[in-house]
Amino acid sequence: MLKYNVRQTGDVTILDLNGRLSLGEALAFGPGSGVVLGDTVRELAKKGQKKIVLNLASVSYVDSSGVGQLVGALTSARNQGGETKLLKPSSNVLLLLKTTKLDTVFDIHEEEAAAIQSFSKTAAART
Repeated sequence: MLKYNVRQTGDVTILDLNGRLSLGEALAFGPGSGVVLGDTVRELAKKGQKKIVLNLASVSYVDSSGVGQLVGALTSARNQGGETKLLKPSSNVLLLLKTTKLDTVFDIHEEEAAAIQSFSKTAAART
């Protein structure tokens, strides 16, 4: 089951994800993890928390459904005028993102401070 913890660093919201991001887990454990992730990001963005970092350091497994959930989270944030970045994906998750070419869609960081700072660079690039 996918669990998460929400914390704030300045105006950036960090979701520390823990567990498996997959369809099988969603089916096995009742309410789907995709519902949790996508809905959580959407609700945060609605509340004005538009800078969201998904910390994947404790995500042990991602399948194609999990990748879809990550894309859904990115789309949810962007639809609300926000942005989502990925932090510390495991080598397996990173390989999956590269294989699907999603490493070109997501802003991926290895250091939390760099992920947080990248939001101000993104905003500066838009002006």
